[in-house]
Amino acid sequence: ASTGMDDKSMHDRRRESSTSSAFSSSAPPIVNVPTCIVLVGLPARGKTFIAKKLTRYLNWIGVSTKVFNVGDYRRRIAGVCLPPEFFDPDNTDGKAVRRRLALEALGDVMKWFDNGGQAAVFDATNSTRERRQLICDEMAGKNIRVFFVESVCNDPEVIDRNIRAVKLKSDDFTKCSPDEAMENFKIRLGHYERAYQPLDTEYDRERSFVTICDVGLRFVVNRIVGHLQSRMVYFLMNLHTNPRKILLSRHGESMLNRKGKIGGNADLSESGLQYAECLGKFILSRDLPDLRVWTSQLRRTIQTAGHVAPLHVEPWTALNEIDAGECDGLSYEEIQEKYGREFALRDQDKFRYRYPRGESYQDLVTRLEPVIMELERQSNVLVVCHQAVMRCLLAYFLDKAQEQLPYLEVPLHTVIELTPQAYGCHVEHHHLCPEIPVVNTHRPRPPKVDVDRAPQEALVTVPAHD
Repeated sequence: ASTGMDDKSMHDRRRESSTSSAFSSSAPPIVNVPTCIVLVGLPARGKTFIAKKLTRYLNWIGVSTKVFNVGDYRRRIAGVCLPPEFFDPDNTDGKAVRRRLALEALGDVMKWFDNGGQAAVFDATNSTRERRQLICDEMAGKNIRVFFVESVCNDPEVIDRNIRAVKLKSDDFTKCSPDEAMENFKIRLGHYERAYQPLDTEYDRERSFVTICDVGLRFVVNRIVGHLQSRMVYFLMNLHTNPRKILLSRHGESMLNRKGKIGGNADLSESGLQYAECLGKFILSRDLPDLRVWTSQLRRTIQTAGHVAPLHVEPWTALNEIDAGECDGLSYEEIQEKYGREFALRDQDKFRYRYPRGESYQDLVTRLEPVIMELERQSNVLVVCHQAVMRCLLAYFLDKAQEQLPYLEVPLHTVIELTPQAYGCHVEHHHLCPEIPVVNTHRPRPPKVDVDRAPQEALVTVPAHD
């Protein structure tokens, strides 16, 4: 409904609201000092898994982060399929090459910070005190915090599984048979074990670090400095590597979807109710153990999950659709007519634009952070949510940039199945009951986004509706 507010006053209110946002358009306030995150640990202890997870999480919350994997530098400069003797700590030539590679990677880390990067993940074994001191010396005097993340694992089954699942498939062993690769790697591992010096709460008491023991069975946390390090520790404490499925679905088609209107708290349409039945049959047929079912607190998601009995449904306020504020319940045509300037401003920067008296996608990411933490803790989960919410969740798991996030396609009546793997997610789409008619709600970015565009230019990408 109209509030009697003209475009100019509405725009001024949006600007005033944006200045008080938890995030600015350039950098979130959780980062005021660049941070170099240094992985520590023997090979096959999950360091690269941690590096990629941390990087994905930090970029998702708005901290510009990049991984620098020293192994990639070694393969590019020194070659692949190196003999195990290259890694012998008594091999002075090999040690000198490895030091030079580390320094080259650290040089690129500094360039990253010089160009505005907020966090860098230095992914290598960094298994000696000498190497860790070298890193600290390189960062000294440059107003950069160093945060060590050590992964320790003494479970031979986990180590063997990591070797077979990841290490033997790396470029290091492309020209070796599986048996040769395993023998080569175990000799290399023995060299690292002989020289390894773990982080120590006494010797390293002045350093900031977290040690993850046996894939999260125990943690040692030392001298955490600043909000960013606290958030990283909390994130790391929620990770696990157990096999699981994450199933994401929007609600079934709603009555407002049919009318092309956004937001609201409408009931499902007849097509939406049919999809709810299809979803229930699909989920129960999968027989996933200990499956949790989460919805928002809005009627259309609760109704969609109504056929998964006897599974218990847990409504989350955090999963509610993005708050469209003054535009809630309006169609795109009505928004263009009433608030044409606002409509253009949103198209210019859809991720950061905040609806008057409402939210931005950036706000929504902040609201969904507890959901991500809980998803990382769980085993099998079905999340029935909304278009903007599902885009944010997918952007996290699929490592999508902020500019891509608001335009990810998440069609109605589709289950997106995510299977977390070592360095990412396997994605599978299930288009349930395709014979059920359903509207399309995806509006791509129009070619023209200027505030003086014609109405037809603003509405050119609006999907058809009743």
